[in-house]
Amino acid sequence: MAITDWPPEERPREKLLAKGAGNLSDAELLAIFLRTGLRGVSAVDLARQLLTDFGGLRSLLEADRKAFCAGKGLGDAKFVQLQAVLEMGRRHLAEQLKRSDVLTSPQAVRDYLSAQLRHRTREVFCCLFLDSQHRVIAFEELFEGTLNAASVYPREVVQAALGKGAAAVILAHNHPSGVSEPSQADIHITRRLKDALALVDIRVLDHLIVGEGEGCSFAERGLI
Repeated sequence: MAITDWPPEERPREKLLAKGAGNLSDAELLAIFLRTGLRGVSAVDLARQLLTDFGGLRSLLEADRKAFCAGKGLGDAKFVQLQAVLEMGRRHLAEQLKRSDVLTSPQAVRDYLSAQLRHRTREVFCCLFLDSQHRVIAFEELFEGTLNAASVYPREVVQAALGKGAAAVILAHNHPSGVSEPSQADIHITRRLKDALALVDIRVLDHLIVGEGEGCSFAERGLI
């Protein structure tokens, strides 16, 4: 049965307009993105099949071009469209963060850093540089490593912070494994960075590890 033959309240588009996007399932949201299905297959049924094939929505959204375009009913046009949507989402999160004091918006910080780092297949170390009012000056990726490690050099972090005129920083890196528990190496480098930045009167407010779920905040763990 075509979606147009469904009761209006069950159609994804009408349901979104009536109840909001948060009330739709992954398959319903994906069906709206797909717009159409295939011969004899509705957009919702196609979406369900794609979610099964890719192992979930996150895996589909983070698939590279080759893997994505190999999906049934997908191709370069859909890949380009998806990348544009994802980038708009990241920029929207960045704008939200720039308008706020990061200390009063911890969830905005988590959401932004997760959007930047969660999909990366290699470990990346980055910094949010903040002014004296704890507003964002800039976000910068400083080091990229292997699947499970990135070499971090305190001198370069200090130089970058001074170059941005930062009064404080939030450190962040991802764990591609998805396990966000800090390692002893993570704890050690955080202490070295905190000490090095303190010499030039720059505070380290937090160090966030991006993984599955909420990730790990060193400040919340009492590790800063």
